[in-house]
Formats: sequence, C-alpha cells, structure tokens
Amino acid sequence: MFQGASQLNLDAKGRMAVPARHRDALATDCAGRLTLTRHPHGCVLMFPRPVWEMHRDKIAAWPQAARAWQRIFLGNAVDVDLDTAGRILIAPELRGAAKLGKEVMLLGMGSHFELWDAQLLGQDETAALEAGIPDVLSNYSF
Repeated sequence: MFQGASQLNLDAKGRMAVPARHRDALATDCAGRLTLTRHPHGCVLMFPRPVWEMHRDKIAAWPQAARAWQRIFLGNAVDVDLDTAGRILIAPELRGAAKLGKEVMLLGMGSHFELWDAQLLGQDETAALEAGIPDVLSNYSF
C-alpha cells in the first residue's frame, strides 16, 4: 500500500525522482516497471505495471458508449521504467494534460499514485474543504 505525500521537482527534461521510501517496494512489486496515464481530475496516475494491467483489461472491456473514457485512460497510457537513479520520465503529453510545472506532489493512494502540479493540488484541496464533507462520508469516523 502506497501512502503519503512527497513534494518533488521535475527536471528540465521532465524527469522525476521517485522517493526512496517507494523505490524498494516498486523494485520488488514490479521490477521498477510503471505505467502513467491521464486522469480527468487533472493529475497523472502512476501504477505499478501489474496493477495497471488489471485496470487496463477492465477498461478495454468497457462498452462502446464509454469509448471517450477509454481514450482518456488507455489512449494516454505510457509505460516507463525507473532508471538507475530512481527517476522516471513524464511524457510531455501527460505533463501538458495535467499542467505539471516544476513543483509537483506525489500522493500514495493505496495501490497506485497520483502526480499533481503542487499549486493545482492545493487549489483542489481548498475547494474540497470549502465544499464540506460529502454525504457518502457522513458516517465515517477515525
């Protein structure tokens, strides 16, 4: 399970160093093989390849009525591998779609990660807090 937030920087080539605390798990779970794709909420999803392959098969089986959503998820998917320095290259198309600047946030979301532009994530979280707790969470407590 991946969790936690990491503030990172993209270099001039669009590479990002995966935090050391996640590298060992990724090396064990998927030999450093990852898949990145676009998410309609404005971030890039980062999956260990075996986890992505399960999602990919389900998405590919969606009905024709969901073709536009297949394009968003499958049409934008890019396979990447951790390099020897523990970095991955974020494709320019994905950087553009998610409006990723130099400062990014990597969020562990259980089975995968979300990669956000740091400023956009802050705006998204502020809007969520201002909207209040959704009804679906009204009975949830820590």
